Amino acid sequence: MAATAVEVAENGNADPPRSSLVFLGTGCSSAVPNAMCLIQPSDPPCHVCSQSLALPPKQNPNYRCNTSLLIDYCGSEGNHKYILIDVGKTFREQVLRWFTFHKIPHVDSIILTHEHAGMLFLVWMLYALCNPLVQQMTLIQLPSTSPKMQRRVKFPYLVQKKLKPGQEIRRVAQLDWKIIENDFFHLQTLDAVKRICPKRALLIGMTHEFDHHKDNEFLKDWSNREGIPVQLAYDGLRISIDL
Repeated sequence: MAATAVEVAENGNADPPRSSLVFLGTGCSSAVPNAMCLIQPSDPPCHVCSQSLALPPKQNPNYRCNTSLLIDYCGSEGNHKYILIDVGKTFREQVLRWFTFHKIPHVDSIILTHEHAGMLFLVWMLYALCNPLVQQMTLIQLPSTSPKMQRRVKFPYLVQKKLKPGQEIRRVAQLDWKIIENDFFHLQTLDAVKRICPKRALLIGMTHEFDHHKDNEFLKDWSNREGIPVQLAYDGLRISIDL
């Protein structure tokens, strides 16, 4: 985890604050553990789903919420902007667990990479997470998301609209909708990783068919053979980056 302001103050030789990525969730749409594996266990029981409940989530990389990433952008003057990529059905759990753990005070912008009902109907939570000094949050869509997304969000008080004479602005977050020109592309195989040859790859979107420890051993051998460091990410992982 990156050094906090307190650590810098107490330790003069601590590294200055840097930008970072926080993996809020690394699982699939159904998350892990899979509910059906718990209420209708197979014989033998699903190893990953059973193991995911054996330890607290903060100590268990096989416990995975819906895929979501937070970019903590640290500016040249040490000011921070927080950009959230995707929200899912487990978003409230991720906020309670990882926003508090990593001391994330608010969200400035959110990027939606695809249109899922879980995302659309959890947008209402964003009003509580916006920067209180700004009272506005930028919500960015990719071209691949439906142009009807705004109309499907059933919370009109979050969308800026023309006020009637004498009507006051509600003190909740206002969403500033934008569409970016370039789309993301999704890596789905190790062949794709080989094609772009990154300095480091952290994989997300794992179902209960992936065991974090076992599959990371496989990826370690693959990485040594191909010369590309690849690992499975896990919920709560924070890595420092230069932006």
